[in-house]
Amino acid sequence: MPPSVVVRHLAGVPGRPVLVVGPSLGTTADRLWGTVATALPGRYVLGWDLPGHGAGPAADRLTPGFSMAGLAAAVLEAVEEVVGDATPFAYAGDSVGGAVGLQLALDRPDRVTSLTVLCSAVAFGPPAGWHDRAALVRAEGMAPMLATSPARWFGSSIRAAADGRCDAAMADLAAVDPEGYARVCEALGGFDVRARLAAVRAPLLAVAGAEDVATPPAVLAEIADGVPDGRLAVLDGVGHLAPYEAPAEVAALLRDHLSAHSDRSTAASRTRSASRSASA
Repeated sequence: MPPSVVVRHLAGVPGRPVLVVGPSLGTTADRLWGTVATALPGRYVLGWDLPGHGAGPAADRLTPGFSMAGLAAAVLEAVEEVVGDATPFAYAGDSVGGAVGLQLALDRPDRVTSLTVLCSAVAFGPPAGWHDRAALVRAEGMAPMLATSPARWFGSSIRAAADGRCDAAMADLAAVDPEGYARVCEALGGFDVRARLAAVRAPLLAVAGAEDVATPPAVLAEIADGVPDGRLAVLDGVGHLAPYEAPAEVAALLRDHLSAHSDRSTAASRTRSASRSASA
């Protein structure tokens, strides 16, 4: 059963080119992407939260879990409720948010005009590890994740800043519904698009944190090298939450990537308009 997904307005106004941004496990879209979103003038930026995270509805424990494909379909449905079912959009996502972007680009290439995948992977390791983590949070709540996440999340730059951002991200993690977190873990355990990567047709920017221990630069290089139109950028001093740790650098990369592929978005929009006119 697909999860319930809520889309939130982060920046810009309707009518501008749409950018959809997705979160990392344990974070919220506004926290992770808020500063980046406001640095993208001319874009209508929408973010979505994972089940049990931020504005995301808590998971109903009486219903089955979901796959990454199911999560991607739910995100697309929620986006369509805001912008319509014929509007193309650019997409950027961190970690599980990046995996959703890859899934969308594969399943609905007609909708995704460009793709930015940050601190993510085409597969996230053996499923058993993710099922073990899901079982742990179901049994003990979020306390074990609060103990281990800082080492997985943060690079030296944000640690050195000592500006409260690490504490704010950890407070968001503490508020996550354990069942929602567990179900996302299980979806990550079942995600593997290695065999399909070459079918991604959207222009792709892969962004890695040089100090990311969860998805190091070599993992992002695999994504950039595995698609027909891919490019890799590596950010020094950054860990697993690139949009949060280095918002100015990520915004600059996104502006360049989105600008370079704006013609594709415009052409896609014109094609849809022409198709609607012809069928009217």
